[in-house]
Amino acid sequence: MQEYLQGLNDSQREAVLHRDGPIMIVAGAGSGKTKVLTTRIAHLMASGVDAFQILALTFTNKAAAEMKERVTHILGNNEARNLYIGTFHSVFARILRAEADKLGYPRNFTIYDTDDAKSVVRTVVKEMNLDDKHYKANTVYNRISNAKNSLITPDEYINDFGLQQEDMRANRPLIGKIYAAYCNRCFKNGAMDFDDLLLKFYQLLKTHPERLIKYQRKFKYIMIDEYQDTNTSQYQIIKLLGAMHENVAVVGDDAQSIYSFRGATIENILQFQKDYDEVKVVMLEQNYRSSQNILHVANHIIANNKGQIPKKLWTSNIEGEKINLVRTATDNEEGKYVADAIQEQKLRNHFRNSDFAILYRTNAQSRSFEESLRRMNIAYRIYGGISFYQRKEIKDFLSYLRVIVNPGDEEALKRIINYPARGIGKTSVEKAVLYANEQNISMWNVLENAAEFGYRANTLETISNFVVMIKMFQSELQKKNAYDLAILVGKNSGIVKDLFNDKTTEGLARYENLQELLNSIKEYTETPTEDGELLDKSLGSYLQQITLLTDADDDKGESDVVKLMTIHAAKGLEFPVVFVAGLEETLFPNAMAINTREELEEERRLFYVAITRAKNLLWLTYANNRYRFGNLTQNEPSRFIDELPQERLDKSFAGGNMRNNQTNYWNAFDRPKYPGANQKKESKPEKPAYLVSTPVIKIKEHIPSPDFAPSDTSNLQTGQKIEHQKFGFGEVLKMEGAAHNPIAIVKFEHNGEKKIMLNYAKLRIVE
Repeated sequence: MQEYLQGLNDSQREAVLHRDGPIMIVAGAGSGKTKVLTTRIAHLMASGVDAFQILALTFTNKAAAEMKERVTHILGNNEARNLYIGTFHSVFARILRAEADKLGYPRNFTIYDTDDAKSVVRTVVKEMNLDDKHYKANTVYNRISNAKNSLITPDEYINDFGLQQEDMRANRPLIGKIYAAYCNRCFKNGAMDFDDLLLKFYQLLKTHPERLIKYQRKFKYIMIDEYQDTNTSQYQIIKLLGAMHENVAVVGDDAQSIYSFRGATIENILQFQKDYDEVKVVMLEQNYRSSQNILHVANHIIANNKGQIPKKLWTSNIEGEKINLVRTATDNEEGKYVADAIQEQKLRNHFRNSDFAILYRTNAQSRSFEESLRRMNIAYRIYGGISFYQRKEIKDFLSYLRVIVNPGDEEALKRIINYPARGIGKTSVEKAVLYANEQNISMWNVLENAAEFGYRANTLETISNFVVMIKMFQSELQKKNAYDLAILVGKNSGIVKDLFNDKTTEGLARYENLQELLNSIKEYTETPTEDGELLDKSLGSYLQQITLLTDADDDKGESDVVKLMTIHAAKGLEFPVVFVAGLEETLFPNAMAINTREELEEERRLFYVAITRAKNLLWLTYANNRYRFGNLTQNEPSRFIDELPQERLDKSFAGGNMRNNQTNYWNAFDRPKYPGANQKKESKPEKPAYLVSTPVIKIKEHIPSPDFAPSDTSNLQTGQKIEHQKFGFGEVLKMEGAAHNPIAIVKFEHNGEKKIMLNYAKLRIVE
C-alpha cells in the first residue's frame, strides 16, 4: 500500500481509490475533505494520469494553494505545478486569455473588480440621463450580476416577462437597457467583470464546439470542492466539461450550503446522482474536529431539515464539556459576558486569544463585543469585514457629530461636506482648504464666510445651507442628549434616508450598521452606573468615550487575537473555543429569511455551520433585550434553541437585573445564580466557572439590611419607601421614562435626590 493511503480511514480510502466514473463525496463537517481531495489528486498522478489532464476547482485561492502544496508534499516532486488548480474565476480567466480572440476580446483584457464595475454602471446611468439616486449603482450592479450568474444575457433579460415585471414593480423598468449598455461599454473597454469570467467561458464552450471538445479532452478528470456552493453558471460549465469522460468528482456537504444570496444552488449537490448514470456515493461521516457533545448537538439540529442527504456524523473524540447556553439581559451584557468568559478561560485553561472565535449573524452585532474586548485589553480582529467603527457609514455619521462639537475638525468636515451629495464638488472643497491654508484660518471659517472667497452663486447658496444646518445642530448641543441630537442629525442630514433607500444586500447591511450605532448611543444615554445613577449623557461626553474605545490601532500585526466574524465568513474554519451570539427570533433566524421552508432550512444550516466550527468548547448566547432602531426591544429566544438536545446543555443567566422575573428566572434553568453558589468556599468546581459580567457592587456609604432582597419594582409608586444597596433609604418622589424603561426619582436620606433606572438598580420596597 502506498504510504499516503495509510493515514486514511476506510471511507476516505474508498473515495481516493475510485478512479473512473462520477463520484459524489459527501464530506461532513470536520471529516477531512481537503485531505481526501488532495490525496485523490496525488493518487491519480501516481497512477499515471498526466497533471495537465486534471482540473481541480475551489472557492478560495488559499484552498487552492494549500491543495497544491499538499500534493507536492505527497508526491515529493514538482509535478503539481502543472495542475489546473485554482478558483473558478482564476482558472477560467487563464483559459479565456488564450481564447479571447474567439469572443472578440484582446488577450490582455482587463478584469474589473466590483468597484470598477459599479463605476461603469454609474457612467451608463448618467449617459442615459437617468436618476442615479433611483438607479443606484449597487442595486443595478447586483441585478446584472444575478442575471449573469444565471446565464441570462441582456437580450434574454429584456425579453424575459418575469424579470421585466420584477423591475416594473421596483419602479426600475430600464435595468435591462442599462444591462445591455453596461455590457457594450465593458466590451468596448476590452474588459470583463468577475461574473463575465463565468458567463464568457460558458459562451465560449456553447458557441465554439471545437473549443468545447478541446477542453473536454484536456480535462479528463475534474474535481470540485465545496460543490454545494456552486451557482447555475458553474454547474452548467461543469456539465459541459465533464460530458465526454464523466470523470467528475464533487466534494461537498449539503448541510453547509449557506450561500443562496450569492446565487449558490443546493439542488446542484442534491441532484448530482440524477445528472450522471451509476454515480458512486461515498459518505465521510467520521468527524475529527469536535467533541462528542458538540457533534451530537449539531446532528440534532440539522436533523430538522427535510431537504438533505441523510447522514450522521460521529467521532471518537472525548465527550467533552456540555454546550453552554447563556441568556443575558441585554446585548451589551452579552458582549460583557463573552469578554469575561474569554478572560476566565485564558486564566483557567491557558488558552491563547487566537483559540477564540465570536460568531454572529450580522456584522452590526460586532459593536458590543468590540467595546467589551477593548475595555478588557483583549486583542481582537474583525475578519471578513472591517472594524465596526471603521466602516464608511459609521465614520460618516460620527464625522457629523464631531463637526457639531468641534467645527475646526477639518478631516471630519471634508468627509461630510458633500455627503449625502448636495452639490459641493471636489473643486469647491479644494478651494476651501487652499483658502484656509493661505489665510491661516480653519476650513469652517472659510465656509462661514464663503461670500468673501469668490464662490459662484449656486455653490455659495449650497455652502450656506450646509453651514446653517450644522449651526442648527450646534444650537441643540445644550438642549438634547447625545441620542436625541444624533436622531436629529440622522433625519436632517439625509444619511438615514440615503442608506434606507438602498435596498441591496450591501445597502441593507449599511443601514443596519447605522441603526446599531444609534442603538449604542441610545444605550449610552440610558445606561446608568453600577448603582443606577444617570450621569452626563451629552454628545461631547459620548464622543470622548467612543474615541477612547477606537483610538488604538486595529491591526498591530498580532496573530494572537480573538477572531470576530459573521458565520458566513467562518465557513471552512475551526477554533478550540467558539461563541455563537444573538440566538433570537428575527435575528437568527433572520427575519428576512423565514418566509419559506427553503429559507428557514438555510438559516438552520447556517446554525449547523456555526456549531461545527467548535473543537472543544461552545457557547450559545442570546439577549432578552436588544437595542434595535433606537429602542430597547424584548426578544423571543430563537426557535433553534427549542431544537437543542436539553441533556447536552449547561444553562445559565448572566448580567443585568431581570425585572419582573426576579423570583423565577433561575428556576427555568434549574441552576443557582452564580457558579458554585451551593458549594462550600473551599471546594473547587468540577468544571471552569464562568464570570458573571455585572460587577459586584462594593458597599461603602450604606450597609444593606440583613433581609435585603431585590423587590419587583414593576408597579413602584410615588410615595413608596425603598432601600438602595448603596444610597440607603429613600422615598420615591416621581416616576418617569417609558413603560419599558421606567425611571424613579428618589430622595435619599443621606445622599440627596437621584434618578434611578429600575431595569438595572436593585431596590427593596420597604413600604
